[in-house]
Amino acid sequence: MKANIHPDYHTIKVVMTDGTEYLTRSTWGKDGDTMNLDIDPSTHPAWTGGSQQLTDRGGRVSKFKSRFANLGI
Repeated sequence: MKANIHPDYHTIKVVMTDGTEYLTRSTWGKDGDTMNLDIDPSTHPAWTGGSQQLTDRGGRVSKFKSRFANLGI
């Protein structure tokens, strides 16, 4: 195996959105850094089963709905 080709694998602290913390090993950041999560399994709708809102960016959703409104789907 080649020497010095692997990333530095070290311990970091992960802080969830509810304030809980845990230590894990990662290649992210430096040894002892803290990763603060904006979204985690306790708050994201994909894990909690919450409803998801469809955002209309640039009118794409409304264009799609108007184009295929007559199909009756």
